[in-house]
Amino acid sequence: MSEAPATPAPAPLMPLPRALAYIGASTVIALTQGLAQGFISTNIPQIAGDLGATTTQASWLMAAYLIPRATMPLLLIKLRTQYGLRRFAEIAIVIYLAVALMSFSIFDLRSAITGQFFAGMASAPLSTLAFLYMLEPLPPAWKLRLGLPLSLSVIAVGSHLARVISPALMGDAGWQGLHVMGLGMAAVSLGLVYALPLQSPPKIKVIAPLDLVSWVLISVGFGGLIVGFVMGPIHWWTEVPWLGWLMALSIACLTLAVAIELNRAAPLVDIRWLVSPAMLHLTITLLLFRLILSEQSAGAPRMFQQLGVTQGQLVPLFAVISVATILGGLALVPFMKPGRVARFHVVALVMIAAGAWMDSNSTLDTRPAQMMASQALIAFAGSLFMAPAMMRGLMAAMARGPNYILSFVIVFLSTQSIGGAAGSGLFSSFINHRQALHLQVLREDLATTDPLLMQDIASRAATLIRQFPDTALARAQAMAAIAQDASAQAYVMAYNDAYFLTFLVAAGALFALLLHLFRDWLAARWPLTSPHVPEPLK
Repeated sequence: MSEAPATPAPAPLMPLPRALAYIGASTVIALTQGLAQGFISTNIPQIAGDLGATTTQASWLMAAYLIPRATMPLLLIKLRTQYGLRRFAEIAIVIYLAVALMSFSIFDLRSAITGQFFAGMASAPLSTLAFLYMLEPLPPAWKLRLGLPLSLSVIAVGSHLARVISPALMGDAGWQGLHVMGLGMAAVSLGLVYALPLQSPPKIKVIAPLDLVSWVLISVGFGGLIVGFVMGPIHWWTEVPWLGWLMALSIACLTLAVAIELNRAAPLVDIRWLVSPAMLHLTITLLLFRLILSEQSAGAPRMFQQLGVTQGQLVPLFAVISVATILGGLALVPFMKPGRVARFHVVALVMIAAGAWMDSNSTLDTRPAQMMASQALIAFAGSLFMAPAMMRGLMAAMARGPNYILSFVIVFLSTQSIGGAAGSGLFSSFINHRQALHLQVLREDLATTDPLLMQDIASRAATLIRQFPDTALARAQAMAAIAQDASAQAYVMAYNDAYFLTFLVAAGALFALLLHLFRDWLAARWPLTSPHVPEPLK
């Protein structure tokens, strides 16, 4: 009788000092990518001034950075599989360092947009590298439980830390200070990648010619959507014809890519699996959550900008948000299990709804210190939501085979990149629409002969009479100041509407999730089919 084959011995655990070095490398690489993106989104007005451009023109910098960030990972996953993980890591970080050096040659808006496009392309592999370096030293039982939430939290915190760091850098050296910081982080990451090599699985030839065709079509489609969502609120959606043509081209390219992938034996993206009920549910969940989180990126910072709060005054708020983001990831570690995903999402939605409700009571006198608790709740909930959702998707993909991991990663990246741009664009569009409505109502009130308004004008004019001896000029200045206050009040009211809408969306998602859990509980307690088959009548 032949003996059963011996079970392969588990891989030896990495020594603790070396394991901590890999975790540190993951943190540095994640922050390198996160800070690079955060520096641009945070400092668009200041960068526009340095380049001699308008804020509208400088907004193309953000679009140029996000386009390759959303599309390059689709191709990079297959490149990594075919040419080896170690070579992929080394080449990726060298290219990023070269692009960081290239940023010092930027001298106008055109070169800045080109540089940001290449920066987005070079930074695309860094999130993956940060994730892999976090998982490398951990035993299998802890890769999803510890590695997943910690890596996602560190990746997410980079954009918040950028708002903490950039005021000091911009104040000392302008945009060049951001370039120096990015170059230094890239150089440190380069040294860590070469000093701490990743274990490379066997190389497999996986790239087919049609993969490149599909990738180009998906890239054009995703890129067009991102440009539309970034520039749509700025130019307004119906005011410029090229926005409509661009969105139509994006939809046409994505449709053609889907048609090609559905008729391939070995597709780049398994469309049929992605439209299955379970994956559609996960995709909608990730996209909805990304839209809800836009309250933090496109809400509070821009509202405070309208209220005259400087970037330096926002530093304590985003320091608290950064700490809350990391604590949210750490809070998952003791309880992270596949069967608890829905519970984490319930808690996260409750926290987001509470934070948005607190923010919806803002006034002209609201300052960053009064929003620390609400924004910390939302940041904590972000980490609490994302890692369990990604764990569920990864486990579903791995259960079907390694080829499905690429399809899931595409879903995850597209919902995060495009969902983030879409959320910010829709949030800004809603703000602009509501601000115009509120301002119209306030102006109608200003046109009346309300005694309180007349008294306010007289009081302000009396204060200004020392600066403007002409009574009529002082009264005109008082009216202008009241009109400026009305504009600021209209913006605050619009942001309150947006915060309240976020609360309603989070509460609606929470209600739907609780209904889903209640249905599952009923199905488990009272199944529709009885397990006992009755005997036939004799």
